Amino acid sequence: EVQLVESGGGLVQPGGSLRLSCAASGFTFSYLAMSWFRQAPGKGLEWVSSINSAGGSTQYADSVKGRFTISRDNTKNTLYLHMNSLKPEDTAVYYCAITGSNVRGQGTQVTVSS
Repeated sequence: EVQLVESGGGLVQPGGSLRLSCAASGFTFSYLAMSWFRQAPGKGLEWVSSINSAGGSTQYADSVKGRFTISRDNTKNTLYLHMNSLKPEDTAVYYCAITGSNVRGQGTQVTVSS
């Protein structure tokens, strides 16, 4: 069974940092590109970032470019999202997903507030 389990969310002050993790199982993680999405309260799903299977190519939404870094550890079947300089508008539920599929995790809440 394909499973994606996010963790690492929480409450952080503006300007703070968090690292999200996504533990993958049930498929060959190292073969597939992965992505992060987010959904803010009352808004639709927003693409945040993607990374290719080997980890050498990354893409970011303009809203997070320069502040977020996507990475992966294929030896641990884990995807990461390092988030710096967090803003209140980054508040959302963050999901990891297999790029190009409708497979995603249950999400982890990130709240940026003073």
